Amino acid sequence: MEPESKLLPVLRDAVNIVKMVLYKELKPHLKAKYPHQDSAYIGRLAGGVVNEVFGTPNNAPNFDRFRADNLSWIENEISSISIDFDNLQIPLTDALRVQFLCDSLEGIDSGPTLAKAEALGILLVDREVPLPKTFMAMVRRVGTAHNILQTATDSAVEGDIGGH
Repeated sequence: MEPESKLLPVLRDAVNIVKMVLYKELKPHLKAKYPHQDSAYIGRLAGGVVNEVFGTPNNAPNFDRFRADNLSWIENEISSISIDFDNLQIPLTDALRVQFLCDSLEGIDSGPTLAKAEALGILLVDREVPLPKTFMAMVRRVGTAHNILQTATDSAVEGDIGGH
């Protein structure tokens, strides 16, 4: 098995951790912003925002319908990410770029996702594309800080997320 084929799934898992961090930060923000909505709606809205930012829509019928019915709300929330979640711009930038690289290696064009993130101010254009080891270390720190990953000493995931 080629090293590249082993690295891609690990990098994609790391991108998913950044997506989980964004989701986790979005939920209380959206609940405070829309206190009249129930937690199921808030969860779907947060998921819709994350999926839209990363260009990875959930095509299950109920999520597809939710997206169609709430696209203006999703787009509104995306337009304020660079302001409301400026603390996540580096992880989001790096994750979007790593996702783009992984997609490119698999013949997928996710250029429009990067362009949209740049247009919305989510993507830090002057930031260099991270090396895999650097990206994995950042994801480990961010994931641990948001209680998505356990600390390095007691994490079963540690070896899967770049201990190499």
